[in-house]
Amino acid sequence: MSDENIETIRYTADIVLVAEGHVLLIERDWPPFEGRWALPGGHVDPGETSLQAAVRELLEETGIEVLPAELRHIGRWDAPGRDPRGRYATDAYVAVRPERDTPTAGTDARAARWWPLPALPPLAFDHDRIVAAITR
Repeated sequence: MSDENIETIRYTADIVLVAEGHVLLIERDWPPFEGRWALPGGHVDPGETSLQAAVRELLEETGIEVLPAELRHIGRWDAPGRDPRGRYATDAYVAVRPERDTPTAGTDARAARWWPLPALPPLAFDHDRIVAAITR
């Protein structure tokens, strides 16, 4: 196979944090989907696992800390076209908390807030499918 047939795939991690029938979302502060709501998440850094990235991204974007043991892997989303920047594969995790911690918007987020699961805004990327995976 020639190098021109090799596709670059970027690796990310997303987290669905649920508490009291709500899910924590961030308002994106950059393109693509600037101003749209999304799950906290981002790129997996060199030397880290997707689980470690999910924990780190949640803390960076919302100020909420979870332990790796609190997270359960719910799947990988890697369909072509899921991100307009190119090919991305994400591992998604879910954590359930007994109550809603107060989020603070951090890196890459204009805002962070809890949304009732039955009344989510339109979500960026394919994050609606990721959330749907935990409500089946």
